[in-house]
Amino acid sequence: MKTQRASVYQGLVHPFEPVIDARSRVLVLGSFPSVQSRLNSFYYGHPQNRFWRVTAALFSQGVPGSIDDKTAFLRINRIALWDVVSACDITGSADSTLTPLKLNDIGSLLRGTQVRMIVCNGQKAGQLYRANLQEQIKIPMQVLPSTSPANAAWTLERLIKAWEPLLAAIE
Repeated sequence: MKTQRASVYQGLVHPFEPVIDARSRVLVLGSFPSVQSRLNSFYYGHPQNRFWRVTAALFSQGVPGSIDDKTAFLRINRIALWDVVSACDITGSADSTLTPLKLNDIGSLLRGTQVRMIVCNGQKAGQLYRANLQEQIKIPMQVLPSTSPANAAWTLERLIKAWEPLLAAIE
């Protein structure tokens, strides 16, 4: 039986822009886009990632399919998306192997917005944010359980319940 090794990516640069506008109330930060997200050219592009199902359930809306639908969903619901890391070395999509080379300028991104809460999608995003950015950005932050398929211990129902603070910050 032949096993396949995960690719090691070095000097990888974040491939897409943040989604944000002046009406955004919550900024959801991941760590860095997965291989599938990079191939699909948008955030949370792995078919087993539950981000879109969780947020759609929270807002009692259908799960958006296309990039245009996802962008519209985010804007309508006043959610901004970006990642903490702008360049890194990483093996496959594993956050545990992620070595940040450069962080995104989240402080500049937030200027002129109504963002009142930052949500980190998973422990790695939270760890990197706390260690490098939280002191300079004086907006409340909460780490929520990762929607990644690697976080299989969390059912969809548990994730939806755990992600309810997102709603409170938007209302």
